[in-house]
Amino acid sequence: MIRWRRGEVRQILPSWPGVRVCEVDVRPRGDDDPAPRRCRALAYPDVVGRPEVGDEVLLNTGALDLGLGTGGYALVVAVPDRLPPDGEGPGHLVKARYTPLQTTVLGTDEQDSPHHGRLRAATGVDRMPVVVADLHSSLPAVVAGVRAENPDARIAYVMLDGGALPAAFSQLVGALRQEGLLTGCVTTGQAYGGDLEAVTVHSGLLAARHVLRADLAVVCQGPGNLGTGTPWGFSGVACGEAVNAVGVLGGRPVAALRISEADRRERHRGVSHHSLTAFGRVALARADVVVPALPGPFGELVRTQTAALGQRHALVNVEVAGLEDELRALPVKVSTMGRGLEEDRPAFLSAAAAGRHAARLFGRL
Repeated sequence: MIRWRRGEVRQILPSWPGVRVCEVDVRPRGDDDPAPRRCRALAYPDVVGRPEVGDEVLLNTGALDLGLGTGGYALVVAVPDRLPPDGEGPGHLVKARYTPLQTTVLGTDEQDSPHHGRLRAATGVDRMPVVVADLHSSLPAVVAGVRAENPDARIAYVMLDGGALPAAFSQLVGALRQEGLLTGCVTTGQAYGGDLEAVTVHSGLLAARHVLRADLAVVCQGPGNLGTGTPWGFSGVACGEAVNAVGVLGGRPVAALRISEADRRERHRGVSHHSLTAFGRVALARADVVVPALPGPFGELVRTQTAALGQRHALVNVEVAGLEDELRALPVKVSTMGRGLEEDRPAFLSAAAAGRHAARLFGRL
């Protein structure tokens, strides 16, 4: 559903690098439209222009009107009287292709890139450990787990295009980059705006290893997981394909299980069906599936649900002692589906345990 509206910018709200958040008075479109209302709107200045107070803006309010959870924003499509400058930089790689907001970037793997020769010659990622996770909210938890074992490890984030396409939408990535906890972000597929751009997850992994010189990488989608309640209709299916990419390139795939003790939906309680499908049916390459050593009946439930994955992968039990302290020490507050660490500890301990295991693999290389 696309809903186009016009509005006037009334206030500029606290923002983060790469975005500008505004408070906008949305004008009714016709007699059957709701009364005028005020909402938050998010703009990507490099793409649509930099809105200022008093500007008229064109908005897409579809996701906001549907009440989707990620962000809660209308999106600024254009600032007609304040257009951004035309891009004059190198690059022929078009992302968000054939949409009105398609953008041209310099791909790390394209011919005009200074890294083209390096990637053309690269045959693999040198057994680099790669943590593959379903949700974007797992990213800081994986980083915390890595730091619990090796605070100096160089961690790259390889962003899939199953969620948000602009990397700038992620406040997590910006904060982790600013604090030096991520060496860089590589945006792959239709996703864009990372420190490096790549055509596929394969070339993104190669860029992480050979351009960013990462010791290990984390692969997950951007914010905004998509699910339908059907066995195959969810964006996390790409996790299985990412495991295959890591295997093809000679890396060490580490599967981070999506786990929840607080989710009311039966299909996501304990080990989510997303993980069981992506790793149990889509991933053909052998991975280390990290099973966090959670206590009590819930921990036993997780171990029982995960057992079938041992037919295809190596199940690795990882202790979680000390990981809560690392999670609390992060410069960002961890949150998944609106729940923080206190509301759903297993969700974050699972991802952190995967990071701990990946760091140990790196230490043994």
